[in-house]
Amino acid sequence: MADPEFYDDEDLPDPSLKNIIEQDTLQWIFVGGKGGVGKTTTSCCLGTQLAKHRKKVLIVSTDPAHNLSDAFCQKIGREPTPIKGFTNLSAMEIDATEDLDKMQRSMEDATGAGHDEDGNSGIQSLMTELTNSIPGIDEAMSFSELMKQVQNLDYDVVVFDTAPTGHTLRLLSFPTILEKAFGKLMDLKDRFGGLIGQ
Repeated sequence: MADPEFYDDEDLPDPSLKNIIEQDTLQWIFVGGKGGVGKTTTSCCLGTQLAKHRKKVLIVSTDPAHNLSDAFCQKIGREPTPIKGFTNLSAMEIDATEDLDKMQRSMEDATGAGHDEDGNSGIQSLMTELTNSIPGIDEAMSFSELMKQVQNLDYDVVVFDTAPTGHTLRLLSFPTILEKAFGKLMDLKDRFGGLIGQ
């Protein structure tokens, strides 16, 4: 752990809303915390204040229990939706389940996967197995889709209303979990590769 004497509080910016608003180089703001602490309220307040000082602001909810629609009293979907009363503020809600279904359909189309007697495809079974066995994969898929969308959009600043800490921590640990899962798959391939190839 670093020695506290190496830190100089005078070098740190003032921890205030004013400082966040005035940081014109700030492009990404992540609002996180436990469930019920006011992440959505804080995200909405930051977004509306930033809209007074920036050209284009986007608020994105990655929380499975979306509340942006309730906070702004209007329907908000997965595409940037202009917020009533503002000309430069938009919001969107990302749905991990919908993103997984979309990925599954595109994989089925690409592979031409057929369906079994229950109407399920091999890809669908694999995706269901993956989402049930790898913690955080739904958040990772959602975040991947989100980053693709946001990077192609033209906003000065994006405020992320994140999922509760547990979901976010699972998302952050996803690369390690995925590495272990692939390691196990490679071990199985090495053990049974001859049988599978026959």
